[in-house]
Amino acid sequence: MAEIAGYHAHIYFDEKTFDQARELCEQARDRFGVSMGRMHRKPVGPHPRWSCLIAFSPDKFGAVVPWLATNRGGLAVLIHPETGNDYKDHTDHAIWMGTMLPLDLAKLQGRTL
Repeated sequence: MAEIAGYHAHIYFDEKTFDQARELCEQARDRFGVSMGRMHRKPVGPHPRWSCLIAFSPDKFGAVVPWLATNRGGLAVLIHPETGNDYKDHTDHAIWMGTMLPLDLAKLQGRTL
């Protein structure tokens, strides 16, 4: 099994749900001490919609993931481990909450850290 250095949760939103997504990410940051990325108002990397990243350590998984599941308010969320293989992390290792969105996987082909 690949070693997991951490986790990313990508919260997807649009113009109508921007404030909701920002509030969710800020609450996660404040409640769990996770790192909150920028609120991207354009698709970034393989992500097909606007998104915000929260990053957290493996020891926070058991608290953060159930909290996201019960507080995401209908927002789509992609959670994946960081194993050093971006492609597998976003595909084989991915956990989706809500609508599963098609990623631009060509941007991840062959990417390992």
